[in-house]
Amino acid sequence: MLLVYALVLKFHMFLNPTGPLEQAGDHYLYTQIIRVLQSLHIPPVLYTLFAFVILFGEALLFNRICNAQKMIARPTYIPAMAFILITSLFGQWNQFSAPLIINAFLIWVFYRMMILYSVPKAGNVIFNIGLLLGLVTMLYHPAIVFTLLVFFTLFIMRPFRIQEWVIAILGITTPYYFLALLLYFTNQWSWDHLLPSISFNLPRMPTSVFTTISISLLVIPFIVGGVFVQNNLNKMLIQVRKGWSLLLIFLMISLSIILFDGDNDYVNWILCVVPITAFHSAAYFYPLNKTFPLVLHWITFAYALYINYILK
Repeated sequence: MLLVYALVLKFHMFLNPTGPLEQAGDHYLYTQIIRVLQSLHIPPVLYTLFAFVILFGEALLFNRICNAQKMIARPTYIPAMAFILITSLFGQWNQFSAPLIINAFLIWVFYRMMILYSVPKAGNVIFNIGLLLGLVTMLYHPAIVFTLLVFFTLFIMRPFRIQEWVIAILGITTPYYFLALLLYFTNQWSWDHLLPSISFNLPRMPTSVFTTISISLLVIPFIVGGVFVQNNLNKMLIQVRKGWSLLLIFLMISLSIILFDGDNDYVNWILCVVPITAFHSAAYFYPLNKTFPLVLHWITFAYALYINYILK
């Protein structure tokens, strides 16, 4: 049923297939991936298929993590449903792009962060988190802000140990060490390939009423979900409470990324989807009277169909 749900919302992608999305903030690793794919002369419909598979895979992965870590009171597919629904509110979020790929890394990073609380010797876990975040920055320049996430995580989930913070820094810098070696031995050395190049831009004001509605449909369920999470915190395990705190920090860092190399199509806003999905899931799951979440869901669902099929 979840696959059918995704196909109903996302089939418009295959009606108007597009190639890979390239932006000013794309870093060395993503540009090399695009260069290889373009050399294979892949038709646009395959890029669309890649994007759909990535989106659906991210939804299932995040759903599994939420269930495994008991972020929701009982096992459910609501997080996956919310992820698919949210990513249908902006057409650009369904294109093959660096931020779309990064979301998969961030979901895995969130899982590794959650298990830090219960791991006695966390050196390898911390290194892997840093390594994944290092790879994220090599895909998209503004994603450098996500390196802050590992230090907030260590502060929340672990007692302070200086060696763990050093391990995190080593993990983040390891991909750049190997990239530097590769560039040196292939005579392509350039600091431009290594150092993130970012600039600050204030996000532009929405010029379309539909953009405003999409943002509202992201914000309203988030606020409602936050209220229900707050009301149910005393019923949650300590690890789960810390997980919700991490998601809130995750969201604040994700929101800051829209100030870097801002584009006109809200593409990099997709990096806020993971934490927002969790709070949307709470808004759909926790109300005892299901009338409100049902109405909210079907309004959002109908609106997503309208902007993706009729408005286009």
